[in-house]
Amino acid sequence: MSDIIKLLPDHVANQIAAGEVVQRPASIVKELIENSIDAGATKIELIVRDSGKNLIQVVDNGSGMSETDARLAFERHATSKISTTEDIFRISTKGFRGEALASIAAVAQVELRTKTHDAVSGTNIYIEGGGFQFQEPIQTAAGSSFSVKNLFYNVPARRKFLKNNNIEFRHIIDEFQRIALAHDNLDFELYHNDDIIFRLRKASLLQRIVDVFGRKLQPLLIPIKEDLGWVQLNGFVAKPEGAKKTRGEQFFFVNGRFFRSAYFNKAVQEAFEGLLLPGYIPTFFLFLELDPEKVDVNIHPQKTEVKFEDENLIFALVRSTIKRSLGIYNISPSLDFDRGEGVEAFLAQSTGGNTAYKTPEIVVDRSYNPFLEERETEGERVAMTELFQQNMPAEPSKINLFEDDDFDDDLMRLPNGYWLFNKNGKTLMLDLGRMHRLVVSEKNAKKKRNSEKHTLLFSLEYHMNETEKNKFRSIKKFLPELGFEMVLANDNVLRIDAVPEGLKETQVMKFLENLFEILEYRNEDEFMEFYNSQWNKIQSKSRFDFLYKTDAEHAITDFTELGFPEFLPSGKRCYIVLPLEELKNKF
Repeated sequence: MSDIIKLLPDHVANQIAAGEVVQRPASIVKELIENSIDAGATKIELIVRDSGKNLIQVVDNGSGMSETDARLAFERHATSKISTTEDIFRISTKGFRGEALASIAAVAQVELRTKTHDAVSGTNIYIEGGGFQFQEPIQTAAGSSFSVKNLFYNVPARRKFLKNNNIEFRHIIDEFQRIALAHDNLDFELYHNDDIIFRLRKASLLQRIVDVFGRKLQPLLIPIKEDLGWVQLNGFVAKPEGAKKTRGEQFFFVNGRFFRSAYFNKAVQEAFEGLLLPGYIPTFFLFLELDPEKVDVNIHPQKTEVKFEDENLIFALVRSTIKRSLGIYNISPSLDFDRGEGVEAFLAQSTGGNTAYKTPEIVVDRSYNPFLEERETEGERVAMTELFQQNMPAEPSKINLFEDDDFDDDLMRLPNGYWLFNKNGKTLMLDLGRMHRLVVSEKNAKKKRNSEKHTLLFSLEYHMNETEKNKFRSIKKFLPELGFEMVLANDNVLRIDAVPEGLKETQVMKFLENLFEILEYRNEDEFMEFYNSQWNKIQSKSRFDFLYKTDAEHAITDFTELGFPEFLPSGKRCYIVLPLEELKNKF
């Protein structure tokens, strides 16, 4: 039998490696910017064309490279970051494998212009599809400039799997934001097709978060800080009103490196227990610092997943620290059993400096006989009656909502906002919010949308982050036909002068926030479909808005005209039939 095993050519091996390292343009953005940070840069520019498909350029003022290092940097497993196996387990730099540049050069056209700060001239290197083309001396600024052009030009099967420009640029922004948040001590700029998207100057962490995500987030942020010696936790979480239904503004960092962790996400979610509506996810920016030997970042090609030596302790740290901070800011009750001095101070204040206390005495009326007389005064009875009338739902009464008079229908509100409704011998639990949404949707579908608008007496201002500003540019051509009058007044402020008839001023900000939250609209039909869904949603009541029986009756009557459907188009139930026979067996 002849030999069949052979070594792969370098360019094939590099293309295979690129499959792990270079998944999309955002992957290159991450690798190049991290190299700039490792090179000690204080200012980094990212220049992108066509969402990175045709150009990704990263320019920095870092240490730069010598002529020899510049050439060697494109070889596989060539790195200045580690020397021994032990170094892998105490990583303090962003990159360390020495695969990124070789992988990028294998699937694109790459040019490097670099110069060290003490050199007279620099070096220019050009590599195409993994093949070295030339290297020559040039005059250039100190630092490095990497240009990656025509990504996957030589691997068309990979290029066709790239998403459209909006999606790919969204991924680039995600990577840029993560790096910018982790390095608030550096200047960053992002350009896309000659438009400035971000210009971030060195700032505090709070200011960097505001610069990236907009001023409207600032009043919602609560500081988080704890130092246990072997691990430090700091950052910010947003108050419950800053939570969202979609994941987006949830950031974990360890030693300046972004990572994902469903386990630690659960710790944050548990800290907000009882404060968020179902399905909402808290917003947070949390930074861990600990010995690099206690964390393994070498388990994922993109280094977005890490392993901790003491992950259970860190889980408890995250949960308890956030809980305490929420309590300090009166977001939730706070009981801190470790801080006895607080109790002593309270006692001293309450007793005029005497912290001694005695057990309360229990006084018993030994002459009381409950059968002898009615102890409650008439005034007390009246007060208690009024109290219960205010706080308890009205006693169920018989109502008749339909023309069929052969039966009676009972209707009662539950404390959780659902209603119980008896009909034809069955007991239904109703979600009147969903029922109302379906009614609103049907009514809006029957009438043609017009562009009637309500001119505001005083203009509103919506402070946008850079992502929202780009989203506004992509949809602004549709908005006048819907009744909006708005203009980008200055860098990040959208001035709103008129809104569609039927949209309350108090609803405008939330409505726009929802429109800007979607990653992309591929066409006008897709935008209008989402717009209509948000319009129906904002005009609909939630189940908690139905407090009175008359409102519930009207909602049920309108819903019955639709045929009393059990499901929304999304598949969610409008009501359920309670299994009364099964419930009987519980007693």
